[in-house]
Amino acid sequence: MKDSVVAYLAGIRSGSACTKNKAAVAGSSAKPWRQKGTGRARAGTRKSPVWRGGGVVFGPLPRSYSKHVNRKVQQLALRRAFTDRVDAGEVIVVSEVTVDEPKTKKMVEFLMRVGAGQDTLVLVDELTPTVATAARNLPCVHVMRASSVNTYLLLQFRKIVFSRAGIEAFGKRLAP
Repeated sequence: MKDSVVAYLAGIRSGSACTKNKAAVAGSSAKPWRQKGTGRARAGTRKSPVWRGGGVVFGPLPRSYSKHVNRKVQQLALRRAFTDRVDAGEVIVVSEVTVDEPKTKKMVEFLMRVGAGQDTLVLVDELTPTVATAARNLPCVHVMRASSVNTYLLLQFRKIVFSRAGIEAFGKRLAP
């Protein structure tokens, strides 16, 4: 499970840190003074890393932090995370996730009615605009399709609420 979570978190890192090297710094490539006879140290360019305003020697460049995890290992991690949550009694299955109108108050009432609380992952088969709108203003409630959940999200929330169709879709994904 750790490899799967680390790979997911590494994959969402932006990796956009960037510095300019000697070639990328704006400035002239002409010698600031002649090589000999001035009594000063020899200098080739104002873009030298030694000088103020010069380039950075081994600074960071944009890169990808993504890691590869084998498909079978990924599937095993997802299966293991789900069984751990079921064993702990943190999975709630309801017939369907319904909210009368797209109001945050209605979503909170639904979550309290099923005994989930505020820190909840809600997994449905098809995401309806009403449910998505009702839950989007709750900071610790995440609504998504059960077919696209990952190991990290299964472990992140305190309770997981499945709709009956959602758990069937998730079961198809877990099947070898």
